[in-house]
Amino acid sequence: MHKNNKNRAFLKWAGGKYSLLEHILPHLPSSPKLIEPFFGAGSVSLNADYDSYQLNDINADLVNLYKLVQHSSEKFITDLAGLFTPESNESVFYYQRREEFNATEDGFRRALLFVYLNRHGYNGLCRYNSKGGFNVPFGRYVKPKMPSAEIRHFAERFAKAEFTNLDYVDVIEQAPDNSVIYCDPPYIPISKTASFTQYASNGFNLEAQAKLAETAKETVRNRPITVVISNHDTPLSRELYQGAKFKSFSARRFISQNANTRKPVKELVAVFSKESNVHPI
Repeated sequence: MHKNNKNRAFLKWAGGKYSLLEHILPHLPSSPKLIEPFFGAGSVSLNADYDSYQLNDINADLVNLYKLVQHSSEKFITDLAGLFTPESNESVFYYQRREEFNATEDGFRRALLFVYLNRHGYNGLCRYNSKGGFNVPFGRYVKPKMPSAEIRHFAERFAKAEFTNLDYVDVIEQAPDNSVIYCDPPYIPISKTASFTQYASNGFNLEAQAKLAETAKETVRNRPITVVISNHDTPLSRELYQGAKFKSFSARRFISQNANTRKPVKELVAVFSKESNVHPI
């Protein structure tokens, strides 16, 4: 796969897999169906080649957006243009739209605002406070790009995809035989200085990490399914994914804000399949 042939997601996404595709795609075997329980912005499925897709995320705003784009991409792009003007790239305008997003129950308007906030907010973050309010600050970019071509490609590629808003365990357990499941969960903290309190606030704590690993092993043990999981390469992830085949590589992300102490992050792809000889533990 050549770099210039890669398809970009239309959302900016912290932890997105666009730059790591060459390390992930070779480990996804041929199958009639690819299932992603943690779809996010979708870089992997956008660049994989399967007949059918189930694309799931726990974020209801994300799934609502994707369903609307899937069926109404041209109207969506036309209406979105009004939010990508020089006037819209101002902090006062941004915070007014953020307030509107948190107040509106109109699904279409909410989806438009989600894309606006995503492209104008800080660092592609998607974050909510304890009351469910989107709270990412203004990003101060020179000229945010309206992703019209990326939205059209997304709608075309996933015209027949199934978008779901379910718990990851349900998605894995309901997967049909002979499917491939790619999991990109929130990552295990890579250092002892990482805040476990902050980490757990996204709803995916260490217990959830263990549950994902256990569900993957159980599924592959009992059925003709392959489960592939991405995570940081840590002693804990290797312990959790015991029995899988591992592929470790350096990512071009850095964990320190201090340029003098930055080190490349090690990532892990764990492949659970019949060939990986997963045994009961």
